[in-house]
Amino acid sequence: MAESEQGVPLLDLKAQHRTIAAELEKAIAGVFETQRFIGGPEVEALEREVAEYCGCAFAVGVSSGTDALLLAMMALGVGPGDEVITSTFTFFATAGSISRLCARPVFVDIEPEGFNLRPELVAKAITDRTRAIIPVHLFGQCAEMDPILEMAGQHGLAVVEDAAQAIGSEYRGRRAGAMGAAGCFSFFPSKNLGGPGDGGMITTGDEGLAAKMKALRNHGMEPKYYHKMIGGNFRLDALQAAVLRVKLRRLDDWSAARQRNAARYRELFAGCDAVTCPPELPERRHIYNQFSIRVPRRDRVRAHLASKRIGCEVYYPVPLHMQECFADLGPAKGELPEAERAAGEVLALPIYPELTAEQQGLVAAAVIEAVGG
Repeated sequence: MAESEQGVPLLDLKAQHRTIAAELEKAIAGVFETQRFIGGPEVEALEREVAEYCGCAFAVGVSSGTDALLLAMMALGVGPGDEVITSTFTFFATAGSISRLCARPVFVDIEPEGFNLRPELVAKAITDRTRAIIPVHLFGQCAEMDPILEMAGQHGLAVVEDAAQAIGSEYRGRRAGAMGAAGCFSFFPSKNLGGPGDGGMITTGDEGLAAKMKALRNHGMEPKYYHKMIGGNFRLDALQAAVLRVKLRRLDDWSAARQRNAARYRELFAGCDAVTCPPELPERRHIYNQFSIRVPRRDRVRAHLASKRIGCEVYYPVPLHMQECFADLGPAKGELPEAERAAGEVLALPIYPELTAEQQGLVAAAVIEAVGG
């Protein structure tokens, strides 16, 4: 069956799996041979390898990207009455983790090019209750970190990088997760480095903070059965770690393939003014967890692609300040206009490494047809 008849999926994990299936089976079998399913050598090895990859001294494996955010803030002492400044244009976990600690998310608007926090608005949002700032490296491109880090230092605030979509991305030569007090990563299957289930990692350069997070991920237990803190069960499974170690060795090749696909999309859309491609901002390494274009009448374009069996997705249709559960926090609708405009225009197209040039041609042709040429 021709590709045009099959359609084009938003993500094809089976195509990736076929290239590494034998190696994954061997790694998984090794875990079963040891019967070390919780913690152990596979998790410890992955922690060392991720720390080295991100340019950090320490890494702590955890149960999900959400739990990475939660645990990092727990270790930093974020709690009731505190405020944490973050983006309104991100996945729910960023703000949900703040609220779960009985702290208050303070939502800030984004800059329109890279979809990340605008530092000057972060500065205006700082109060005497602010405890931390969570910049989000959205879609695989780092936020403008230097001014955020500078103002955090001036005010004694912790910076927790939400790097769930950005492993391997860079800002001025520094890797995501290596700039703040802690960096939080997700290994959800759809991520550039995805596991066979939930999983996450926290990176840090602070040995004491790393030790505290390792205790907190295991109910605050240190040593065994002695608890000075109340933590939780945030452990990373050894099976996840074994699979992720195999994939980590290929991550740079996969990221390079995504970058090539992004460049090809820019060529395909070059003559269509109605389509705005995501830019690569100066001094960044974009790893394209998503390739989110902006288009007018986005929902019509999305429906047209669906009719052609072409996968696409909206990340994210509702900014967090407009979510019902945060209605009492503000800002009101209309007060964060760039995020609201992005929510009505963005559309993520297939960008996975195994995507063929022919498939990309089908995607681009369908988008151009939908926007009227």
